[in-house]
Amino acid sequence: MKKSVICMLSVLLLAGCSAEKKETPALAFKEEYESLNGKETQSGKTYRSISIPEDNPFEKISQDTLSDMLDDESTFWLYVGDSMCPWCRSVLETAVQSAEENHVEQIYYVDIWDDDHNEILRDVKKLDGSEIVTEKEGTAVYEKMLDAFDEVLEDYNLTVDDQTYYAGEKRIYAPTFFYVEEGKAVRMTTGISDLLEDPCQDLSDDILADEKQQLDAFFSGTPQA
Repeated sequence: MKKSVICMLSVLLLAGCSAEKKETPALAFKEEYESLNGKETQSGKTYRSISIPEDNPFEKISQDTLSDMLDDESTFWLYVGDSMCPWCRSVLETAVQSAEENHVEQIYYVDIWDDDHNEILRDVKKLDGSEIVTEKEGTAVYEKMLDAFDEVLEDYNLTVDDQTYYAGEKRIYAPTFFYVEEGKAVRMTTGISDLLEDPCQDLSDDILADEKQQLDAFFSGTPQA
C-alpha cells in the first residue's frame, strides 16, 4: 500500500515538473519551432527540421510589451521573425549557438504572422504600375519600431523583372535580430548568408560558417570587415 502511494506521488510530482517546464518561454519557443519540422508549407515545400535546445534564450512578447519597452528606453536584444518563415528557420540553430557562446541570456521575440500566414505586425506592400503602394497598414507598434530602428534599417526596394522600384521608406524583414540600446536600435543582422539562394536548400559548411561569422559579430558587438 505504501509503495503504491509513493509511486502515485512520484508520478504526480513528475507530471507537475513536466507541466512547469512546458510553461517556460524557452520551451514554448522550442515547441513552436520544432512543431513544424517536416510538415508541408503553404507553397507545397517542406519545413526545415531544426532542433532548439531547452535552455535557449528566446522569450516571446506581445506588441504592447515591446511598445512599452521602447517607450521606457530599455536596452535589450530582439528577434523579429516567425516559425513559418523559411529564412528564419535557416538561421535559428546558428543564432542559438552564437548567442550562448557570446553570453546573451535573453532575446525577446515578436511574431510577424498569424496561423494563417497573415501579417499581424508589418504593413503589406504591392506593386501598382511603377510604384510600390501600401495595401494594408502596419500596426502602431510597427511604425514605432521603424522610427526607433531607423538608423540601422536600409531603404526598402522591390525588384521585379530586373526593374527596381523604391518605396521611399524602410522595412523590417524576417528574420532580423536587433540590439536595442536605450530604446534605439544600434545594430542589426539577418544572419542570412549570401550563399543561401533558397531558404529550403541544404546548409553547407560554408553557409553555416558565414551565418556564424555574422551572428558572432552581432552578438559580440564586433564590427564586420
